[in-house]
Amino acid sequence: MLTKRTWILSTTVVLCALAGIASGQNLKRVTTKTDSLDFGAGGTVAVVGAPNGSIRIEAAQGNEIEIAAEITVEATNEADLAKLASVTGFITDESLGHVTINSVGTNDSKYLKRIDKKFPKQLKGLPFRIDYVVKVPRYCDLQVDVGSGDLTITGIEGTFRINALETNARLDLVGGGVNATLQKGSVAVKMPDRSWRGSGVDIALASGDMQVYFPVNLSAELDASILRTGKIENSLLDLKPRVRSVKFTEQLISAKAGSGGVPMKFTVGDGTLKLKTIGKD
Repeated sequence: MLTKRTWILSTTVVLCALAGIASGQNLKRVTTKTDSLDFGAGGTVAVVGAPNGSIRIEAAQGNEIEIAAEITVEATNEADLAKLASVTGFITDESLGHVTINSVGTNDSKYLKRIDKKFPKQLKGLPFRIDYVVKVPRYCDLQVDVGSGDLTITGIEGTFRINALETNARLDLVGGGVNATLQKGSVAVKMPDRSWRGSGVDIALASGDMQVYFPVNLSAELDASILRTGKIENSLLDLKPRVRSVKFTEQLISAKAGSGGVPMKFTVGDGTLKLKTIGKD
């Protein structure tokens, strides 16, 4: 078990070939960086992802945060690889009840200036990738910002705020509240409990496909809509219009499920929105 603020940098794996060096192709270096800290249930964990890279957040065994980041940088020579690796990774900002995991690298000129005023200009802005696996207490709030990469959240109960530019997201929800805005990609949402414990759910995808899996005998106030092009594919059999005169269409569903309950809103700008029952694909 790692103590608070302990950083472990694993053995660097350098992936290159003599033919690649001779032809001037980029070399690649992959490193793993980990950290862990005590953190009580009920706080907020924020993850600010890299411009490229995946984020997976899952429940930890106890009241702590565990961070594992696989960091990939590329350059044309070993010296530049070492320089890039030295400035790429993550830092934590810790206060009472709140921890932010910030990705840092060549995309942040202020950060580079602060840690290395003589950082080579030709290396500024070079692309890099960070893939995260973060374990947090089961009961906590999340704030997640994704650039381009997969997002998975599973086993966490709390209030979520999610922003993503381009992602294939999987959200296995337990309870709480969700507000998610995704620009491009796909999202699969699963809610296993018929009565949602917490506040509402509001998930919007500008362009792509969304699949939402509901339990049998769901109780909720459900709104599903297509804003521009595409359609809703509804496989839920027990939905009733909230307003009797407003019928369901392929672009809009405003329904009461079961005995009603918390509001659940799912929106797609351009694409397909599929409403399904768990286990009945």
